[in-house]
Amino acid sequence: MSLSSLLLQFLTGLSSASSLFLVGAGLSLIFGVTRIVNFAHGSFFMVGIYLAYTLVEKLGTLGFWPAVLIAALAVGVIGALIEMALLRRIYKSPELFQLLATFALVLVIKDAVLYFWGPDELLGPRAPGLSGSVEILGRQFPTYDLFLIVVGPVVLGLMWLLLTRTRWGTLVRAATQDREMVSALGVNQAWLFTAVFALGATLAALGGALQLPREPATLAMDLNTIGAAFVVVVVGGMGSIPGAYVAALLLSEIKAVCIWLGVVDIFGYSVSFSKLTLVVDFIVMAIVLVWRPWGLLGRPQAPSRYVGMQEEPLRRASKGYLWLVAALGVVLMAMPLLTADSPYTTVLMIDLLIAALFAASLHFIMGPAGMHSFGHAAYFGLGAYGAALLVRASGMPMELALIVAPLVAAVGAFVYGWFAVRLSGVYLAMLTLAFAQITWAVVYQWDSFTGGSNGLTGVWPSEWLSDKRTYYWLTLVLVAAGILMLRRVLFSPFGYALRAGRDSVLRADAIGIDVKRMQWTAFVVAGAAAGLAGSLYAFSKGSISPESLSVDKSVDGLVMVLLGGIQTLAGPVVGAVTFSWLHDTVARNTDYWRATLGAIILLLVLLFPQGIAGFAKQLSERLLRGRRRQEVDVGLKEKRT
Repeated sequence: MSLSSLLLQFLTGLSSASSLFLVGAGLSLIFGVTRIVNFAHGSFFMVGIYLAYTLVEKLGTLGFWPAVLIAALAVGVIGALIEMALLRRIYKSPELFQLLATFALVLVIKDAVLYFWGPDELLGPRAPGLSGSVEILGRQFPTYDLFLIVVGPVVLGLMWLLLTRTRWGTLVRAATQDREMVSALGVNQAWLFTAVFALGATLAALGGALQLPREPATLAMDLNTIGAAFVVVVVGGMGSIPGAYVAALLLSEIKAVCIWLGVVDIFGYSVSFSKLTLVVDFIVMAIVLVWRPWGLLGRPQAPSRYVGMQEEPLRRASKGYLWLVAALGVVLMAMPLLTADSPYTTVLMIDLLIAALFAASLHFIMGPAGMHSFGHAAYFGLGAYGAALLVRASGMPMELALIVAPLVAAVGAFVYGWFAVRLSGVYLAMLTLAFAQITWAVVYQWDSFTGGSNGLTGVWPSEWLSDKRTYYWLTLVLVAAGILMLRRVLFSPFGYALRAGRDSVLRADAIGIDVKRMQWTAFVVAGAAAGLAGSLYAFSKGSISPESLSVDKSVDGLVMVLLGGIQTLAGPVVGAVTFSWLHDTVARNTDYWRATLGAIILLLVLLFPQGIAGFAKQLSERLLRGRRRQEVDVGLKEKRT
């Protein structure tokens, strides 16, 4: 650890901050105006670097700089077309359904990139004129990185001029503060949104294209980039371009210092700061959100005047519905016997049941409690690892581990929920994401306890459950009990108080309801249910890995809940079964399963903006009203005659 190496790491952090700022600025601009949490923004970054690679091959090395600019502009045009063809149709849908649509775009774009460029990593050429290095304190530093250090402030200055010295920029800043008022003043809001989305996509693609000489283009860039971009936007402040630059600098320099420190002995213990680079940005985000929920340079958001469809009160199930559920239960109990010739069907049914419980636990805090969570996989993973470690390390019987493991997840939800319930909206969602990533990093790197990246194996159920059919029946009973427990809680006084706090915090507080405590308790209940799903998953697979706590797992839960419908109690179960079955069926029948699955999700979002179960509920109520109207008309005619 020398002064020269510290200086080089500091300069490396500055160069990395520029690319991170370009992506974060585009995402912040899009969210500030359209209020869309654009999951596909990382895909624009990825397409930018792939397009730049192809254009450089066509134009030659001397065409590197035109290729970078053309690639960025081309992705901007693609972004504008996506906004006009898809997003413009769902602006008045709930914000979470817009997120679902952008997630489907991620799947479609990833497979499109796979189709055109293949699965291999692609490393571009060095930038002409900047391929060498300069000597700084006796060490060599890439000239191209010095160029990137300058790019960030230059783009920041240009963005400042655009937003403060032009009429268009004035409209963008006004829309960031109150987009409904901008529309009321006669501004063409549709074209303003399109222009903002195109500019945001262009900035993301420019950030990707400029990385061509530094790192290879890979298919994993989209999700890796969007995670970092979310952190930059939240830390800097939603809609704040200077805030995005400050956050990118802060995060990049903290990572650079961690790399410079390496392994340090502290009071006789070796601490690897370099490993913290996997999670340090999420640690910073968690600290900032707890201290300043709207970010370093952000402002508290003005509430939207559009509140979506009015939430109807939950009603107890009718007799017909109960008979239908009972019949479904009989069919599920008989399923292993009906599919005795297809053992895989039993395995798939176990996965569907576990997914249903996981989705129901997430819906418990998203729907009735009104709290958005992007990190619900943390509790699923804590339950899974809790069960595995209890059986392997302490020799606890599997049956007892199924009881204790959900309590481990509940403890995690108890701790994380204490911080999370102090926030709301997208800030609460991002804090839950930060906690989930911190948990994932601990599990991923604690080799001696959790098995690290290899996970834990040999986690099998008891001998009497070795037959998959027997384990299926146990899973069915526990999943049904978990879902019924969540439903029963919602119709208790606690459930009514929880929904009261969701609908109106001020009114609930006025009548003596402690809303934060209710929400905190809901976190614990949902965490325990997710932990039960995780423990069942661990024993069904015989092993567990860090992927069970990853962002992908949390996103899968979100997709399940939104696909089924967040305003119905049956929605998460319907969504979980639909998504898991589609995922399995499509993946086994085509190499481009992501694009197929994404297209199906997009179609469902456009056709059923309230989810599959929500649409079915609306249709049944419409038919019932029509039948009652006909009965009334018939009665009136009989009276007249």
